[in-house]
Amino acid sequence: MIAFLKGVCVERTAEYLVVEVQGIGYLLRFAQQEKVKLNEEVLLYTYLHVREDELSLYGFITPMDREIFLKLISVKGIGPRIGLNVFKQASADRLIKAIEEGNISYLKTLPGIGPKTASQIVLDLKGKLISQTTTDVPSEVSQNLDDALEGLKNLGYRSYEINAISSQLSTYKDNSVDELMKLGLQLLLKQRRKT
Repeated sequence: MIAFLKGVCVERTAEYLVVEVQGIGYLLRFAQQEKVKLNEEVLLYTYLHVREDELSLYGFITPMDREIFLKLISVKGIGPRIGLNVFKQASADRLIKAIEEGNISYLKTLPGIGPKTASQIVLDLKGKLISQTTTDVPSEVSQNLDDALEGLKNLGYRSYEINAISSQLSTYKDNSVDELMKLGLQLLLKQRRKT
């Protein structure tokens, strides 16, 4: 399996991205186009779906997104395309919250998810999603983390670099924006020294 790809996004459509890695263009089905800029270096976590007549590569911004996707497609009635379409409308945090709360009415609003499938998702996944998320964190705290990540991007750091440290930084989510940016800069400098 291909765990991740690091390269330049050379094409972006509503359904997929093409990421060039050392002269080879990989087509990835992708749902979060607004998070990737054309001609910018990206790091995407991947899932390779194998069928007898097709190999499809699916891309995700974070390892957690990929894990939630894999849990979703393990539910009867949800294939990779429906699983990916769910990510067009809902974040991993929002999905985890809905599943843990048994919020079937919300799950039914997601593309390709009917009442039976929504119930099956809750039945199969409730209590099985280990959350590294900010689901129960007040919105101000979540906003601080988002603001800090955006600030690091404005300082010239690339999306793939920021994505690589975002899970580490989220463990300090209770801190102020300034503190999060300082920690983020320290993590980014350590990361650059390793390469």
